[in-house]
Amino acid sequence: MTQRGSEPWRLPRVDEVETYVPPGIDTSTAHPARMYDYFLGGKNNFAADREAAERILAAAPEAHAVVRANRDFLGRAVRFAAAERGIRQFLDIGTGIPTDGNVHEVAQSVLPEARVAYVDNDPIVLAHARALIAGDPRGRTTFVQADAREPEKILASPEVRDIIDFDQPVAVVLAMVLHFVRDREDPAGIVARLRAAMAPGSVLILSHVTFKTAALKRLAEEVYERASAPVVPRTREEIAALVDGFTPVEPGLVKVTQWRPAPDAEPQTARELEDTTVYGVVAIRD
Repeated sequence: MTQRGSEPWRLPRVDEVETYVPPGIDTSTAHPARMYDYFLGGKNNFAADREAAERILAAAPEAHAVVRANRDFLGRAVRFAAAERGIRQFLDIGTGIPTDGNVHEVAQSVLPEARVAYVDNDPIVLAHARALIAGDPRGRTTFVQADAREPEKILASPEVRDIIDFDQPVAVVLAMVLHFVRDREDPAGIVARLRAAMAPGSVLILSHVTFKTAALKRLAEEVYERASAPVVPRTREEIAALVDGFTPVEPGLVKVTQWRPAPDAEPQTARELEDTTVYGVVAIRD
C-alpha cells in the first residue's frame, strides 16, 4: 500500500464503492467517465458530474438513450469479436466506470478463457473496477491507469503485456473515447500506433459522438471544456478517417443503433437520436 499525501491509497470495499473517493481527487470538476455513469443511471458520480450532465440533458434529453445505445452496441461488437472472430484477448481503452455488460462479461460468456485489460486515466474508475469486477476464473482481467493519448505507454505496460499477447489477434476497444482527444493530439495517429501493434486478424471496435445542430455542439463543447476533458464531436467523414487502414465489417460505419441490431430490438425512440448521434464501426486489421 502506498501513501498519497496524509491518507493511504487503497481500494474501496464493495459496500462503500459508491461513495469512496481516492485521496487527491477533485470531485468539484466534472469528469466524462462519471458523467457517462450518470447518463446510464449509475450512482458512481458526484454533484459536479450530475450538474454538467443535466445541462446536456436539458438541451438533448435523448442523451440517456444515446449512451444506452452505445453500451448496447459495445456488447454486440464484443460478442461478434469473440463468437465470430474467435478473439480471446481484449484491450479496452477508456473503459469508464463498471456497469452492466462489461467487456469481460460479454467476452467470457462466449469464451470463458478470454482475457481483458481495462485502461482508464481516472483513478476513481480504476478503484471501482478493481473492487467490483470479478471475471470467470478461467480467464483473466487486469486494470491499468493510463491515458488514451499515450498508446505507447499502454502497449508497454507490464500489466497489459501480462494479459495481452500482441503476436496473436486482439480486439482493441475505443468506445466513446476519441471524441475527448483534440485534433492537435492526433486521434488518427493514436489509432495508427495501436494498429501497428495489432496482429493481422485483430479487431477494432470504435464509437464516436457527433452533434447535428450547431447550438448543441457549442453547448457540449462549453460543458466539457469546464470538465476534465474537452469534447470534440466529429462528422461521419472525420470519424471514418480515424479507421484508415482497417477493413470495416458489414454494415460499416453506421449509427450504433443500426450496427447489427438484435432481431427483437425495440425501435429507437427519442427522435431517433438525430440531434445527438453516435457512430460505431467494427473493423479488421488485415
